[in-house]
Parts: sequence; C-alpha cells; structure tokens
Amino acid sequence: MLVLLMRYSRTSTSPDQPIYIASTAVFMAELIKIITCLFMLHHQEKSYKKCIHLIYSEIVQKPYEVGKMLIPSGLYALQNNLLYIALSNLEAATFQVTYQLKILSTAAFSISLLGRSLNREKWLALVLLMVGVTLVQTESVTTVETLDNGQKPMIGLLAVLTSCISSGFAGCYFEKILKTSTTSMWIRNIQLGICGATFSFLGMMLSDFGQIKSHGIFTGYNALTWFVVTNQALGGLLVAMVVKYADNILKGFATSISIILSGIISFCLLDFQPSWLFLTGTAIVIAATFLYGAAS
Repeated sequence: MLVLLMRYSRTSTSPDQPIYIASTAVFMAELIKIITCLFMLHHQEKSYKKCIHLIYSEIVQKPYEVGKMLIPSGLYALQNNLLYIALSNLEAATFQVTYQLKILSTAAFSISLLGRSLNREKWLALVLLMVGVTLVQTESVTTVETLDNGQKPMIGLLAVLTSCISSGFAGCYFEKILKTSTTSMWIRNIQLGICGATFSFLGMMLSDFGQIKSHGIFTGYNALTWFVVTNQALGGLLVAMVVKYADNILKGFATSISIILSGIISFCLLDFQPSWLFLTGTAIVIAATFLYGAAS
C-alpha cells in the first residue's frame, strides 16, 4: 500500500502543479522518526530528566556508538531516495516484482553477517515466498493506470536493484547492532535518525538545492505527501521493533502476510475482487510460511 501511495503521490499531480521534491520527503521522514522516538523514550522513562541524561550519556558521550549507525543510516537514506527514483521511472507492477528480490538479499546477508545457516527447505520457502508475494502484489497493481511521464526504465531498474541489496545489508547490520547491545531500542533509533537526517540533508542540498532555493522545501506538499512521509517514518520504527524481537527474514514473512490480509480486508469492506493471481499467490505464501516454520 505504501508503495502505491508513494507512486501515486509522485504521479497524480496535474500538469500545472509542482511535484514535491523526493529528497525533502526522505529528510522529513527522518525528523518525524527522531521526534517519535523522543516521545517514546519519555514514555518509557517517565521523566524528562532521565531522558535528557540518557540522550547525553548514550549519544553525546558515546560518539563511537553513534558512528556505528552511520552505515545503516547512510544505506537507508540511499535506499529511500532510490525508491522514489524507481517509482518515478518504473510501472508499479514492474517495481513490485523486482523489489521482491530483497527477500533473497536479506537471506544472503543473514548468512554472511549474522552467521545463520539456511537449509534447502528454507531456501525453497524463501523462493516460494518471493513468487507468492510477487503474484499478490502484481494483482494489486494490474488495474492501476500509469502514464509515461518521461520515465526512464533502465534508471528505475538500477535504482530498485541497488535498493534491494542495500535493504538486505542495512537490515541485517542493524539487527546485529540491536541484538548485541543493551542500549535502549529508542536510543538506537534516535542515533540512527540523527545519522539518517544528516545524510538526507546533505543529499537534499547536493541534489536539489537549486529547486529548494527557488521554490521552497515544501513545494508540492499536500495531505497525501505528509501521509506518505509519516507512514514511511513510523513504518521504519515498526520494522526496528520486529527486527529486535524476531529477525529480518521473519519480517519478510510478516510483511507478505500483511499484504494478503490487506487484500482480504479490501474484499470484505470494499469492492476488491481477487483474481486467480491473488488467490494463487496467497496459497503460495501460506505454503512458504508453513515450509519455513517446519524447516526451523
């Protein structure tokens, strides 16, 4: 759903209205993430004084710990910008199919970075998951009309492939940090957000300074833009929670099942009529989930 909203927010404006600058959306998402983490840290500690002490002791006094977050934050910032580039240059269906390669890249980095071992049954389950969610996602976008507004498919394809690789590496690297440290998850996300906001700001200034100077940082923003930005920020925090208490591979299964549940809810409450693609993809995802669980 977020992918479709991101694409729609970039392509639905009328010719006489400006499109918002993608790099500013990435930067705003990082700021929202930091603010949300500060609220959650206060909720956890029940005291402003304790929050300030934690922030000072874990961030100001430990620059090395903050430095650890430069790699995932830089990759996440790159990934978010690449997603906007890909969605601006690819049809939604093409993007959805190609983006599922992140499932396999995550598995590969789980082995190389986290030392996990995956047997043949688990690899088969992951391939089936990729095929199943591709069918389900393709069903959700086949009826969406897209117009060629100067799209460059090769650039879009390179962007989405790079995003898949960076997503897998950054996710597994962040998981390793979360699970090998006693530092609060909210502090870690604030550290990640500070680094991410820095990278995003630099990228925004380097690539779009002229546009921002001429039209302002919020040019083209509307309610849908803010919804997409907020959704992206909060979604990133939810992912961190899943990675902390489960792992990146299980996150992939959870995401796939949530897509199916969204389709079922749309069928019950809206006028969505699932086709054989959706039903086949659903069956494959369920089979993959059971196969992975049985192989564990």
